[in-house]
Amino acid sequence: MLTDADLPSLWHGLGIPGVCDVHTHFMPEAVMRSVWAYFDAAGDNYGVPWPIEYRWDDDARLNHLRALGVRKFTALVYAHKPGMAEWLSRWALDFASHVPDCLPTATFYPEPEAERYVSEALARGAQVFKVHLQVGDFDPRDPLLEPVWGLLADAAVPVLIHCGSAPLAGRFTGPGPIGEVLDRFPRLRVIVAHLGADEFEVFLDMVQARENTWLDTTMALTDFMQQLRPFPVGRLAQLRALSGQGKVLFGSDFPNIPYPYAHQVEVLSDHGLDMPEVLWRAPVRLFGGQASGLL
Repeated sequence: MLTDADLPSLWHGLGIPGVCDVHTHFMPEAVMRSVWAYFDAAGDNYGVPWPIEYRWDDDARLNHLRALGVRKFTALVYAHKPGMAEWLSRWALDFASHVPDCLPTATFYPEPEAERYVSEALARGAQVFKVHLQVGDFDPRDPLLEPVWGLLADAAVPVLIHCGSAPLAGRFTGPGPIGEVLDRFPRLRVIVAHLGADEFEVFLDMVQARENTWLDTTMALTDFMQQLRPFPVGRLAQLRALSGQGKVLFGSDFPNIPYPYAHQVEVLSDHGLDMPEVLWRAPVRLFGGQASGLL
């Protein structure tokens, strides 16, 4: 069994300098406590316990990521009501300004101010945005988001979107709503979280067909996720092929995971994904290498 302590030597054996993890969470302390309280109630929400493996303060978590050889990571935040996204984005961008190995991260919500604060976040150097359609409970086709999608498409800045219906479906999850956005904005760069669970097959096909779309691996194929939403065995060959084409990016959901970080790495390797591409080369290309401090 692979352990966290084994990971730096694994990267060396793969011929890569480390990892770019596109799906990690750093949040204001009160917000993170609320997230952890939600997962503490997972037995009621999902029918299985969800113990937080890395329930540590920011400094301890940063030190652990660095000890693992995680060279770049995100500070994913997301809003569930109006008036949250702007201050969460400011917090995340401030965090990245003091943590140089964190990719500058922001978010948005359908509200009249969104175009302005997304433009301001881009001016501050935001390199990735995060939205969560189930938690946010909003329609990505909302007219208030039209200028936002346009700004992000023009800036070629990716949006990491939890748009699949696992572990809980929402009114606007699934491939339909976000697919219509991609039809409207074909240059928009979208990273579909969790390999698109629970609609794995449709999102695999979507990413294969669309140039500016990627999947992230977050929680997929882990023992925990296989209990909740098992990945379709018949699509493993397609997933392996996409990983070799640079269309699959490593994501962990650190620290909000109920198992060690190394387990995510191990199951991806065991299922035959192109690990140098997934862990390092594909995100380096997406985030611009030198400009993102990845090279």
